[in-house]
Amino acid sequence: MKGKCPECEADIDVPDDAVDGEILTCDECGSDIEVVKAGAKVQLRKAELKGEDWGE
Repeated sequence: MKGKCPECEADIDVPDDAVDGEILTCDECGSDIEVVKAGAKVQLRKAELKGEDWGE
């Protein structure tokens, strides 16, 4: 399955066994992309990764 990177519009190969919330990396721009499944449809969106706050 193919998808488009929301950052650079490059084609991204989405594995057939990808699960909702899985993080992929765009080979072109290096962005982290989140797989969003809605039934049989798969969408890609920019992943919002939360870093460590170290108790701050």
